[in-house]
Amino acid sequence: MVALALAIALILPLFVGDFADWGYRALVLLVISCPCSLVVSIPLSYFAAIGGAAKQGILLKGSVFLDRLTDVSTLVFDKTGTLTEGCFEVTQAQANPPWDEETLLHYSAIAESQSTHPIAQSIVRAWTGPLDSPLLQGVQEYPGKGLRATLINSRICEIAIGNERLFQELGFAPLPESPSLGTRVRVAFDGQDAGTLEVADRLRGDAPEAIQALRSQGIGHLVMLTGDSQAVGQAVGDRLSLDEVYSELLPEDKASLLERWLGAPGRRGAVVFVGDGINDAPALALADVGVAMGGLGSDAAIETADVVLMEDSLAKLVQAIALSQRSRRIVWQNISLAFTVKALVIVLGTFGIAGLWEAVIADVGVALVAVANATRGIRG
Repeated sequence: MVALALAIALILPLFVGDFADWGYRALVLLVISCPCSLVVSIPLSYFAAIGGAAKQGILLKGSVFLDRLTDVSTLVFDKTGTLTEGCFEVTQAQANPPWDEETLLHYSAIAESQSTHPIAQSIVRAWTGPLDSPLLQGVQEYPGKGLRATLINSRICEIAIGNERLFQELGFAPLPESPSLGTRVRVAFDGQDAGTLEVADRLRGDAPEAIQALRSQGIGHLVMLTGDSQAVGQAVGDRLSLDEVYSELLPEDKASLLERWLGAPGRRGAVVFVGDGINDAPALALADVGVAMGGLGSDAAIETADVVLMEDSLAKLVQAIALSQRSRRIVWQNISLAFTVKALVIVLGTFGIAGLWEAVIADVGVALVAVANATRGIRG
């Protein structure tokens, strides 16, 4: 713009008019070309949107993540605590002789009392009696699988409790498929198959509506990842009409799938992962945007995530994407307004129709209108 103003002031007078007239027109050009309306209003649009989102219980850790949420190509959900409530309940205990259901549940609760996993905590809650019996030693946790422990001062010395994958690694025969949609937890006492506990989780009440709303926002690829069995995962996926369901996954498996989608050739749009547990932290860190459910989410997930939903509601995710898209519209409105008005005044000033006063009024006026428009985002 400076070069153009110099050309108008020094070159055009050689052919048309005088130096004073064209110098004045060059000054008009310099005044109206001031970018303050863009420099002020565009960052302000993002700051206002971040503030408006915070008022709605959506914490964004930077404007770059707000920008990425405007164009999401793949939205990946963890199941437990995200699409479901994460509030497990033991619905059935089936013991193998010589043990009974009470013994099965009692010693399972003793072992799981050392774990913070939601399924483990549900087993502890299911046992209504005291847990002051044997002491535990040598507790070994297997992430995404279960745990093993040694019990002291007990008629049962060793206990293993976990999913089918752990028990197959320990050399147990696989159980036949079950029509139940609950998660089966296997238990072994002293190397013998002691029975199973069935643990069920409930789908979030707003999940079906949220999935439909996300599709209406233009997100065409919705995926669910879970460590549960194929039957449980597929049942949830079918109820929500998801595009893909991946089951029986370990934390590293989730991260590998994220890497595959992120590295897809010709990928367009952002890959967003939504989770809540400590096992979701690697996937949250890898995704273009990691979204954590902040109500019941683990500290590791909240710390790693780029966006934190302070309420465990999928409606907040829909709202976050809507806010980001609204913020993008406001930014482009300000850009269009500034360039249109400035281009018009530049043309009029070059032909001597608009003077310095018109240029000043247009420049300041556009800046004020753009700032006022940007602040709309703070209403959320």
